[in-house]
Amino acid sequence: MPPASTGASTIVLGASTPSLPVAAVPAPDPDRLEPGRPGYRRMSFALFAAGIATFALLYSTQALLPAVSASFGATAGQASWTVSAATGALALCVLPLSALSERFGRRQMMTASLTVAVLVGLLVPFAPSLGWLIALRVIQGAALAGLPASAMAYLAEEVRPKALVAAIGLFVAGNSIGGMSGRILAGWVAQLWGWRAALGAIGLLALACAVVFHFMIPKARNFTPGSLNPRALAKTVGGHLSDPLLRRLYAIGALFMTVFGAVYTVIGYRLVGAPFNLPQGIVGSIFLIYLVGTLSSAAAGRLVARLGRRGALYLAVSTTAAGLLLSLADVLAAVLLGLVLITAGFFAGHAVASSSVSRTATTGRAQASALYQSAYYLGSSAGGTLGAVAFHTGGWAATVALGLLAVLGVVSITLYGTRAARAERRLALPSAAMQN
Repeated sequence: MPPASTGASTIVLGASTPSLPVAAVPAPDPDRLEPGRPGYRRMSFALFAAGIATFALLYSTQALLPAVSASFGATAGQASWTVSAATGALALCVLPLSALSERFGRRQMMTASLTVAVLVGLLVPFAPSLGWLIALRVIQGAALAGLPASAMAYLAEEVRPKALVAAIGLFVAGNSIGGMSGRILAGWVAQLWGWRAALGAIGLLALACAVVFHFMIPKARNFTPGSLNPRALAKTVGGHLSDPLLRRLYAIGALFMTVFGAVYTVIGYRLVGAPFNLPQGIVGSIFLIYLVGTLSSAAAGRLVARLGRRGALYLAVSTTAAGLLLSLADVLAAVLLGLVLITAGFFAGHAVASSSVSRTATTGRAQASALYQSAYYLGSSAGGTLGAVAFHTGGWAATVALGLLAVLGVVSITLYGTRAARAERRLALPSAAMQN
């Protein structure tokens, strides 16, 4: 989830949740935070809490979809909009909210975003209908777009360069833990007291995190307000969208997330039904498999060093496809192993694609990364909804077919990129020979 500034450079880290771009690291300054100096621990703890709240709220209904369907008499496709609406709104609002943070301040944007998202989160359990629930989730997703969009820029401005990676890592860890723990908490609370109580528990968790954030986050000392320049922003965005390689990377991120969104939106329906008949609490605990993503995204750098970027992508899609096929078996162990492979492949592929965006963009890297995150979460929305519709129409096999189609798209794009790179090298050889 990126900060899309009006022109700062970024770096992108592969992690177990969506990768986060970082604004350009300023020159060292005695006012900047680092381990051992006053404020650094408070800042780290505050952003860790904000990360937990963000992803716990964003995916709060995903583990509860079967219960939501039963409560409102809705199909899987209809209930899936409680997830897709939030991620879609986030995708659409990342760029404009990150631009607003350039004018009004990172800390102010984070505080406002988290406050609105938490207040909506406390209202969500009382939604009288599925339509109201989806509408509240749209508002919540749009509000959440402002927090991660500003957090990375805040860190880059307030933390010394040598301590920046550690500070970012803690925020990313909060994202991961929030996404996983929110789903697990929701699953067990729903089993005992119902899905409305589960959403209430997540809302209270997020409220506690917001209070911690408010009282712990240090005031910004190095932020300089900038002017909003829609024309310059549009020019930068247009330049990125006209770059063939960046377009391919955006498509790869969206397709990978289509697979992941489809699988994890629908898996609850598969596991609570025959032949597994698992209770809601156990289904929520399935999201512990996300921890596999921490390992595979961390290993992505080594894979690229050994196999190259495209080789790492081929390995990631092969692993994902193998997991999809394995999950077709009506054996719980096979389904769980399939989820492990899907998760490992997805996070590795996402880490490779997202980090490649920053390396490819030579200017306006913040906007380049923001566009990747928009494509990524639009893929999540599409995958969640289409996967649920496929499940309602043809069962788990149809959801797997959708996932395999998206995987085939990644393979096709990567093959095209490989051929394009070879063609460029062939054209470069005569030029180099003439110069010699």
